[in-house]
Amino acid sequence: MNWKNEWKTLLFILAAFIGVYHLPVGLPRFDNAVMESLHLVKWYAREHVVLCLIPAFFIAGAIGVFVRQESVMKYLGAGAKKVLAYGVASVSGTILAVCSCTVLPLFAGIYRMGAGLGPASAFLYSGPAINVLAIILTARILGMEMGIARAVGAIAFSVIIGLLMHLIFRKEEANRQMKAQLVAQSKEARPLWKTAIYFASMVGILVFANWGKPLNPAGFWYAVYSVKWLITSLFAAGLGLTLVIWFGLAWWKVTAAAIPAVLLAVLNPGSPILAFAAGAIGLGVITATDKGESGDWFVATWGFLKQILPLLLGGVLVAGILLGRVGHEGIIPSRWISSAVGGNSLFANFFASIAGAFMYFATLTEVPILQGLMANGMGKGPALALLLAGPALSLPSMLVIRSIMGTKKMIVFVSLVVVMATITGLIYGWLF
Repeated sequence: MNWKNEWKTLLFILAAFIGVYHLPVGLPRFDNAVMESLHLVKWYAREHVVLCLIPAFFIAGAIGVFVRQESVMKYLGAGAKKVLAYGVASVSGTILAVCSCTVLPLFAGIYRMGAGLGPASAFLYSGPAINVLAIILTARILGMEMGIARAVGAIAFSVIIGLLMHLIFRKEEANRQMKAQLVAQSKEARPLWKTAIYFASMVGILVFANWGKPLNPAGFWYAVYSVKWLITSLFAAGLGLTLVIWFGLAWWKVTAAAIPAVLLAVLNPGSPILAFAAGAIGLGVITATDKGESGDWFVATWGFLKQILPLLLGGVLVAGILLGRVGHEGIIPSRWISSAVGGNSLFANFFASIAGAFMYFATLTEVPILQGLMANGMGKGPALALLLAGPALSLPSMLVIRSIMGTKKMIVFVSLVVVMATITGLIYGWLF
């Protein structure tokens, strides 16, 4: 046996054994942290996988199959006009009200189709960070100045981070873009307007299925919320029509896939997620059994799901053990975080940025969390730093970003977010 090739395996086995041997099972904090991680991953599976991630996986798969690589490179590639590329990427979050995990399949889709690292990074940050509902909620609860600072900071961050990522990795990007041009597709199966309607129907499903309940039970936002499932159903019906008319799927297959979802919606209106899940399963079945381009769509979707979902669930488990859920503690006591973010020192802003980067925030939950922290002495600067770093990053999202664009790029991207959030929070704290 050649021990030179086996010593790493031996060290890994020894480290794993020592870790298991000394597990602090029986200690209240450790046992509670394990339970919190299970509660968190259960909540994540119920609230985000079906309604958020499954539609995002289908959209990402569709990008890989139905969008021409030349089109992606034309508008988001390294050679695209910078104003257009970064402008589109930086304001994408105003349409996609998604969290840091849901944006990942979409980012993977456009990045692999030839989008430049800069615009793709801008999209990756802006998707969860520039959320109209979240910014409005921030202004209403934490003050107008905080809401404006969050909006301006998030848009500026997305552009600056994208430009810096492009400059830092410009040599690697030049090689990647050259390879992408060599393998670019040369024909388009259908007119652009048909593809646009097809994608709009899926984006509509994603957006309205996840439309959050406003605090004020009146006004426009609440009116939309009250009919969100009706709107979602209309977009789903539109998707079904496009699959039959433009993509060649048999009408009876699409109808058969829709019947369980319709029956569940009628017979059990109090649990719309069941009808949504039935519709997603039906769509998966009819595309998986198709031998044409719809079958290719399912294969691409399945590829993204296999790569991303296990990493996300594993990351949520680890985040739950370390930090627990909202209102519950993991291994790290919440008082440590509260005591570290008081005032407006460099350390307080940096710690808030780091904590925000590793914590998992579901869409809109960061605002009430910050409200509680500020009531316990958190400074305004660290609060803004957490708002700018937290929604855009999380431990689960870091694991997935690493699998998509590599360890080096992931570390640089996270570092840029943390450093810029720290500096911005420090300046904001001095001003206000």
